[in-house]
Parts: sequence; C-alpha cells; structure tokens
Amino acid sequence: MGSYTFNHGAVIRAPLGRRQLSLVFTGGHFGEGFETVLDTLGKHGVPGSFYFTGDFLANADHIDLLRRALFDGHVVGPHSHAHPLYCPWEDRTKTLITREDFLSDLERNLTDLRSLGVPEQHLKWWIPPYEWYNDEIAGWAREAGHPLFSFTPGTLSNADYTEDDAKNYRPNQLIWDSIVAHEVETPDGLNGFLLLTHVGAGPRRTEKFFERLDDLIVLLLSKGYQFSSIVDILKDCGDGPD
Repeated sequence: MGSYTFNHGAVIRAPLGRRQLSLVFTGGHFGEGFETVLDTLGKHGVPGSFYFTGDFLANADHIDLLRRALFDGHVVGPHSHAHPLYCPWEDRTKTLITREDFLSDLERNLTDLRSLGVPEQHLKWWIPPYEWYNDEIAGWAREAGHPLFSFTPGTLSNADYTEDDAKNYRPNQLIWDSIVAHEVETPDGLNGFLLLTHVGAGPRRTEKFFERLDDLIVLLLSKGYQFSSIVDILKDCGDGPD
C-alpha cells in the first residue's frame, strides 16, 4: 500500500497503492455553491469532506446546508475560526501567531462545530487557513490532538477561488485541464489525492468550478477511482510523520 506523504508536518497525500482520492471542500466567506456540491455528491453517492471557518459558520444561510451535509453522511470539520495567516508567504520558517492564540482560535472553531452537532470523529483532522503553515504550527496542532492535512500539490484545483480581475486568476478550463493532465501524465495519477476546491468563490468570480463537479466525478468514476472521506482515507495515518 505504501505510506502517507507529509510536508512540513502535515499529511498531503494518502498511499499511492489504491485508486482512491478524497474530495475536500473549504468555506470561508462564501458558500453559494454548497447546495450544488451536496446535490452533485448525492447524485453519485460520493462522500465529501467539508471544512469551515468561523465566518462561514456565523452565516445563518449556511447552517441548514451544513446539517444536511452531516445527515447525508459527509465529514464536516474545522478550518480555523478567524482564518489567520500562520507564517509569512515569503518566509515559512517564521510563525506569526503565538501558541496560545493558535489554540484559542482552533478551540473556538471546534466549539462552534460541536454546537452544531458535528461528531468528534470528524474533528481530528483539519486543513489550515490559506493551506499555509510550518513545522511549528503542525507540531502545535498535533500536540492538541488535531493534526493537519493539506491539499495534494500538482493541480490547480485549489485556485477555483481566484477572482476575475486578479493577477492569479485561473479560469475553469485551465483548472480542469490541470487535473486531467496530472491524472493522465503522472505515473500514479490521482491515487491518494486530497483534491481541494471551495464551496463558493463570491461575486467577483464569474465562473464557478463547482458547476464542473458533476463532470469531474463522472470522469474519475469512468477511470476507476473510488472516493473516500478524509476520515476514511487518513484512518491509518496516525497523528503525523514518524
């Protein structure tokens, strides 16, 4: 089966020996695609793993859909409360938050999720804000009993939040092509992938990649992939790198 892949103390890929992957969705300010995502996953009987910030949970419009996600059997977990930047973009070795503030922010996110009925087994693994962290942050998380995971690099799936007029804008077709190319051109394809997209991108992005989710699932099913939640795909991972 092989082993899990880690980067700076967070797991970023499950073992390569099985044709399986996990669909991961995060939400911060925006959630206009949440219902579409749930409908699409339900249509195909595919599990999803959803990770939300305090801002997302504070929006009353999201709560019924979050409860639906739980009822439908999906994983719901933390993505931090205030979505802080843990380390500078230009120097990952520095930490911009104290351990006390880090733990306080995480605990507030966990408390809010528990109050909404999220089961404890969903709360072990979580994805950091901006998907940006360092070894120190990963260590604090592991010590708190909530180790980190992040997306598997190699595609542009996580760029589906980029806005139309931004320098880092990535159109849907480019994102789609990057996923397909990685699946076709790399020896292990998308085996063990933690494939991250967002449940919303807001009004400043015209194209919504969640509208391509149905096509993506159909394609991957046709290629023999199985879908697992984060809880299932990481169940043999332990708490972090040995």
